[in-house]
Amino acid sequence: MEDYNKIIESLGVKYRRGKNIKILQSTKVENHYDVENYILLLHDGEISFGDGTEVVEKGDMLFIPGGKQSTIWYGNNAEENIINNEEFISNKDKYFEANEDATLVGKLPTSFSYVAFESKVFDSISFFASLDIPPFIISNNAGLARIVKEVVVESLGDMPGKSRMVHLKTEQIAVEIIRYILKNNMFVERLATNSTYFKDPRLIDIFNYIKEYLGGDLSNKVLASVANVSEDYVGQYFKMLTGINPQDYIEYQRMEKAVHMLRTSNKSIREIGSEVGYKDTAYFCRRFKMMFGIPAGKMRRRDSLMNV
Repeated sequence: MEDYNKIIESLGVKYRRGKNIKILQSTKVENHYDVENYILLLHDGEISFGDGTEVVEKGDMLFIPGGKQSTIWYGNNAEENIINNEEFISNKDKYFEANEDATLVGKLPTSFSYVAFESKVFDSISFFASLDIPPFIISNNAGLARIVKEVVVESLGDMPGKSRMVHLKTEQIAVEIIRYILKNNMFVERLATNSTYFKDPRLIDIFNYIKEYLGGDLSNKVLASVANVSEDYVGQYFKMLTGINPQDYIEYQRMEKAVHMLRTSNKSIREIGSEVGYKDTAYFCRRFKMMFGIPAGKMRRRDSLMNV
């Protein structure tokens, strides 16, 4: 447990979005994906995931870790309306309606609230993505449900100190999710592996180097020099501790930064691709579409998967 106290102390949490959403029509979204973590609080109606048998009950929450594709069902009878991620994003106003009235949070029929956030250890490693876990239901946790609702209400208001309160409560959400995982002995083996590699200083050096030089040469030869191990061994070493090879991790980090730049800057797709390490724009666009299921240009035209 002490290891996780240290991890939580080093956890950097950033609020991204909070919305109150009314479901307009039932749909099943395949290859649902985003780089940020989402926690959805169901107020009324039905949400499920996977094969549809895992159903979120009213008042419970669904946590969707960033960086992992999943299938999410909004409403019932969704088998009649199955769409992919790209189609959903292009026509999201057909399925969702965002309500901006803070007094109606939790009071609309067939509705849910969500908070999207980042959570990075040592300001470089996405904590929940590093666990490589599927979405899961958080049940019988009125305290966490209250905090999620408070973040959304606060984000929709204009009270003094709004940004500060949203930040503090979003940090609390991240910690409460970790506590829930530990308390319920979920993903025990993954947690053990995760705890091990967060204590390895050579691996932390690699993570920090990747973050600082994301657009540069991050070949195994370079990473081997950073960790002071052989080039032949560095890939095996990285995968042994993290469960993924270093080049897959680097691509995820590059794409995560690309998404952030698409959402927050006016730079061209060519410029963004180059800044995150892709000199060939066409290749960057192919890899982006393969990872997210949508072209980079469509990612630019939205704030988030569920913003309307």
